[in-house]
Amino acid sequence: MKNLDYYKVLGVAKDAPAEEIKKAYRKLALKYHPDRNQGNKESEEKFKEANEAYAVLSDPEKRKQYDTFGSTGFQQRYSQEDIFRNSDIGSILREFGINFGGRGGGFSSGNFRTFSSGGGRSPFEEMFSQGGHPGQGCRHQQPVKGQDLSLELSISLDEVLNGAEKTISLGRGGEKVTVKIPPGIENGKKLRVAGKGSSSPMGGQAGDLYLLIKVEPHPFFEREGNNLVIEKAIPFSSAVLGTEIDVPTLNGKQFKVKVPAGIQPQSKLRLKGHGLPAGPHGPHGDILVKIAVEVPKKLNKDQKKLLGELAEAGL
Repeated sequence: MKNLDYYKVLGVAKDAPAEEIKKAYRKLALKYHPDRNQGNKESEEKFKEANEAYAVLSDPEKRKQYDTFGSTGFQQRYSQEDIFRNSDIGSILREFGINFGGRGGGFSSGNFRTFSSGGGRSPFEEMFSQGGHPGQGCRHQQPVKGQDLSLELSISLDEVLNGAEKTISLGRGGEKVTVKIPPGIENGKKLRVAGKGSSSPMGGQAGDLYLLIKVEPHPFFEREGNNLVIEKAIPFSSAVLGTEIDVPTLNGKQFKVKVPAGIQPQSKLRLKGHGLPAGPHGPHGDILVKIAVEVPKKLNKDQKKLLGELAEAGL
């Protein structure tokens, strides 16, 4: 996939509402439709780009991911099939005489031949991996793309904070691949490495490698979105009278945080801007300090006497 500026492709602003995006796509789809531009490779390419741009920007979640991570980061997370999944492009293109969802998920339009997606591949994957476009069928058999592969990639919370570069062995004669881990990546996300899957048995394009991100637990931080939560225990007297505690950050700094008098157990104090980033260029979340109040299991004679006096005083 090329790195496209989807907003420029459709000719809309980054804050364009959904209806404006749909209107812009309909206009381009009609203008560059292959039936109107037979043999025009440039129009075919623009038609393909408009389809991809609309499939992303018409989906609120995909659009959010694209706005957050940019074109390169987005395409590391989404395969071509992911991009077109649940898109309403089919209903729009049917207005132009293109039929979706025939036997085997084929497409037909005018005099173009219908083709079906073989080997369990989706129609969109078939179209775009072979250079085809909606409305234009395949006139001859294309080489089958190699199988995609998936691997689990473990990273630390520190690597989520700063991003990282990891070298992975593919186990094929010592072959290795180096991938960049973008800051702020979430557990369970996938990174796509194009062309590093299985080779094609028929000399076609190699499959892709998908790396499933697994963020390892941290000794004392827990992640909540882009915030980091740390629990700090203080004595009962400090909870009543107030105190000051040391709070670490992931990058090794220490901050003094004031605990107000009368704080309640499980209350959270906020250290603003020292959490995880929302993507490579997004703002940082916060560190949330969850207060735990220590209740002593054993008391000496003097402590019991003092607590008895406090109890008599109504505390």
